[in-house]
Amino acid sequence: MKFYFFLSAGRSAQLLYETVQEIRRQQPDARLIEFQVDLASFKSIKKFGTSLKQWIQGENLEPSIQLLVNNAGILAKSHRVTEDSLDEMIQTNYIGPFILTNVLLPLLKNSSVPSRVVNLTSFTHRCVSGIDVSEDTLRGIKFGRCSVGESYPLASTYEYTKLCMLMFSYELHRQLHMSSGISVIAADPGVVETKIMRELPQCLSWFAFLVLRFLKLLQEPDAGVGAILDAALAPPEESGKYFFGGKGRTIRSSQLSYDMELAMKLWEESTAVFKELQLKGDDFRDSSRIKQT
Repeated sequence: MKFYFFLSAGRSAQLLYETVQEIRRQQPDARLIEFQVDLASFKSIKKFGTSLKQWIQGENLEPSIQLLVNNAGILAKSHRVTEDSLDEMIQTNYIGPFILTNVLLPLLKNSSVPSRVVNLTSFTHRCVSGIDVSEDTLRGIKFGRCSVGESYPLASTYEYTKLCMLMFSYELHRQLHMSSGISVIAADPGVVETKIMRELPQCLSWFAFLVLRFLKLLQEPDAGVGAILDAALAPPEESGKYFFGGKGRTIRSSQLSYDMELAMKLWEESTAVFKELQLKGDDFRDSSRIKQT
């Protein structure tokens, strides 16, 4: 008899605890495990990957993952540089999920049942008419260079990350689905009332939600999760599709998002950022050994 564990990973230990307790309240028999991980930190992602593999080995479980849902996202009001020298919003919304997926890929490929990656994106990706996928831009250098008196372009940076996430999903599908059977699906919940605008002035977020509610576009979180559940439970042949708004609905994303040449370039540049962070991590460990000796 097989047992399936539900793994919850997030940045806040308190929110993780509350989430797990709520799930256990509703499903007392649920088998849960939580890990703390910050997608804006390569060191944290690497530590999570190691801890997960050690836990799987310790529990004598099949070394595999059946479902990975990348749903981390922030809307930062200013350009903040992480410990990895990347823009925090770009790293949290795109580079972090890209790295995490690649770190966990061996476990996804090792699953005895068809596995899946679900990447959350947003309809705001349609606002991007042209995209620069160079390594410097992925690091956030372009978005961080603001002239005197010019504010951080939070909206365009957010839209950029969501288009990157979508193009990453399509490219991952092309690379994996036919060769390994792993399905990759993009999910867009639509407009959902969450705390993503918590960094903005309260009056601004309140007014935005008021207008969206008046237009009957705003969804409660319980309804907004529909697209994610659709993507997670869809048949394997739905791989490479874009689920939007729940009720099993799939639509076409922007024309730019289907640019295969651009998607391959994005993959190459993202991999370059990943490898550089790996090398820096190795350099840090080497220097630590020297100091200890």
